[in-house]
Amino acid sequence: MGYVFDFKDALAYERWFTDEHNHFISDLEINLMLRMLKPMYGETVLDIGCGTGACLLPLINKGLQVTGLDPSTYMIDIAREKVGDRVDFHRGFAEDLPFDDNTFNYSVLFTTLEFVNNPQQALMETFRVTKDKVFIGMLNRYALVGIQRRLKGIFSETIFNKARFFSIWEMKRLIRDILGPVPLSWRTIYQLPASGKIINKIEHSGLMQRFPFGAFAGINVIPVPRYKTRPLALKYRVKQKTGGLSGYAGRVRDIHNKTIINRDTFNLPLKPVNHKKPLTPATIAPAGEIEYGSFFI
Repeated sequence: MGYVFDFKDALAYERWFTDEHNHFISDLEINLMLRMLKPMYGETVLDIGCGTGACLLPLINKGLQVTGLDPSTYMIDIAREKVGDRVDFHRGFAEDLPFDDNTFNYSVLFTTLEFVNNPQQALMETFRVTKDKVFIGMLNRYALVGIQRRLKGIFSETIFNKARFFSIWEMKRLIRDILGPVPLSWRTIYQLPASGKIINKIEHSGLMQRFPFGAFAGINVIPVPRYKTRPLALKYRVKQKTGGLSGYAGRVRDIHNKTIINRDTFNLPLKPVNHKKPLTPATIAPAGEIEYGSFFI
């Protein structure tokens, strides 16, 4: 069990989004999540640590069936006011998800691992309940803004005093310790502490998003199941009947169907054959031909 937001925290968290610059940052983060996740209409998603619902409406607008989970009843109450009954809410903890294996197509951990008690267990549970993709959004440990947050926490009490920060490399190591070398990709945003049209264009640049020191990092994971496989050996026997005439080895004759099968080739033109003639070496199909019905193949 990690830090659970109380009523005061929930109000302060929601108030943060009312600032224009903070709203710009939130939009950048959510757009990054949607671009990396690429969810399909009608599929299911679990928002683990949904908080006051910052990600819920964008996921609903993508046509997804959304489930939200959070340990704080105060955060869930605020989120429910925004989305009503369009989200299936659960109170619970990331380290012990109340869902069966492979329940959801997607799962989202959006600034959640910073506040859980056991990040590795939370990741294990997330991968357990997810079939297709997991998006991890986190506050970058080595971003300039992240350093400022920690310094500010030294001199005053902030919510970030309760947070644990990760770098991209630390998170990749955690993921691969659990899943092995699964496919994953990462991007960062909020490289520059400013907003505006030009800044927005820079922030959406693919080159800039590969810079590992942006304030917010998104990691997309495909939790591929790992199985050891080996070729399956099949035992079989081929029963063949060879023709009785010498010089025609390799052909099998089916007397009932009046066919002569050559195993070497079937790519020969059709020509009629007269079955009324007595069967002699002259009427038997030459090598490379098959008598079938009233045609040579």
